[in-house]
Parts: sequence; structure tokens; C-alpha cells
Amino acid sequence: MKVCKASGCNAKVWKDEHSLFYKCWKKNNTKQEYVKGKGDVWLTSTKLGKIFDVNSRKMNLILDELGWIYKPRHKKGWLPTKHGKDQGGMTKKIGRSGVPYVVWPDSIPENKVLVRTFAEHTGTQSSTPQSATAESAEYNDFRKKYPANYRCTDGHYVRSRAEMLIDNWLYTNGVVHAYERRLPIKENVYSDFYVRKGKVYIEFWGMMDNEKYARRMRQKRDTYAKHGFDLIELNDSDLEILDDVLPKKLLKYNISVD
Repeated sequence: MKVCKASGCNAKVWKDEHSLFYKCWKKNNTKQEYVKGKGDVWLTSTKLGKIFDVNSRKMNLILDELGWIYKPRHKKGWLPTKHGKDQGGMTKKIGRSGVPYVVWPDSIPENKVLVRTFAEHTGTQSSTPQSATAESAEYNDFRKKYPANYRCTDGHYVRSRAEMLIDNWLYTNGVVHAYERRLPIKENVYSDFYVRKGKVYIEFWGMMDNEKYARRMRQKRDTYAKHGFDLIELNDSDLEILDDVLPKKLLKYNISVD
């Protein structure tokens, strides 16, 4: 992938035939629709997809994965979530059909979370941030101290027996999930599990007698609360009664198991 040729800009350029990152290109573009003041130009998923060189369907799937848009009950079109509205997403409707869609401010292609998520989906760059924060350094220390040596039924490798039990339960009960999914925020924070259907995260809190771990748990809790992410919390006492505990907790987010 090429790097923007503008002076002082080292951003990645998505299309091989382009030489400038979107922000730099926009400054030098003379088309009327792109020289209006910030916030006056709105990008549909089609326009946004052209910037990232994907079709509108793929673009919407990525925005949905980010938790910025969702399908309404009638399953036609898209609506912005609270997180999407926080990013400037706004609802429009198609002519007489009234099918909703979401438009975005012209600054959205520069959004760091969107750029990072798109890169992870397309494999165009490493998902690990180059500059390590204190939080990411602590997380890397945790990964080294507790390697993923437990193999689950679905093939996931996890870091503890507790996580293995939870992962196996989710898989056995047909709950599609991700392990150690990065939260769609600027901070470098990873969840234990993520259930895409209900857009809910699952955290297992163990080792509560460890002061460092307890502090990290409180920080993660605050992060979930700060960004309004839905969270299911499990502890040691839940492990032997997952059949009783997890179905009830998942049902709160419209995820039912047989």
C-alpha cells in the first residue's frame, strides 16, 4: 500500500492509482461538492465505499460491525446507532419508498477507528498499533504471562480454563462469537468475547485477589460504561452453572438459545 505524497503526511493511500490520502486530496480537489465547508458535504455508503475501494454493501457491513448502523425491524435500509450518531451519522430516506439510509460528514474517512477497522477487515495493515500506550503495554504483558494454550471445540485458543468453558458453551449452543475482539474505540482495549448478533461483549472476571488484575478490571468496566457498550459479566461462581446463567443474560440482548 502506498503512502500519501503530500508534504508531512504519511497516511496510507487505499487505491494504487491515487497518490494522496483523502484528507489531502480533498484540499486540492476543485469539484464543487468537495469544497463546501466541513459538515456541508455528506457521504453515502456508496461514496464512502469508493474512497475505500469497496462496494456499498461491504461498506455497510463494516459500519454495522463497528456498531455505527443497524437494520430496522422491517429489515429494509439502515439506521444510525447511538455510536453512529456520535460520529455524525444522519438518517435520510429514499424518495417515495421511505427506506432509510445513513449519510456521514465528509470528515468520516479520516476517522481513526474506521480506518483501523477497515484495515483489519481487508488485511492491509497490522491490527497492532505502532505506538504502544501504557494500556497496550500492560495488555501485551498479560498476553505473555498467560499464553493462549487452551484449545476450544471451535478451534479458538484461549488463555484459561474458564475462558475455554465459556467458549465451548457458546459454540455448543450455536452462539456465533469472536475471541479477544478489539473494541471499536481509539483506545487499545480487547474484550474476552463478542457476540455479533446482539452486539454484546462478554467478560470473565477472575483472579480478583490480584490487585493489578482488579485494577485492570475496573478500568475495562469504566471503558464499557463510557462508550455505552453492552456487557455481560461472568465470574468464578457462574462457571459451573453456565446453562442457567448465560441463556438469561443473552436473552436480555435478544439472543436466544435452544
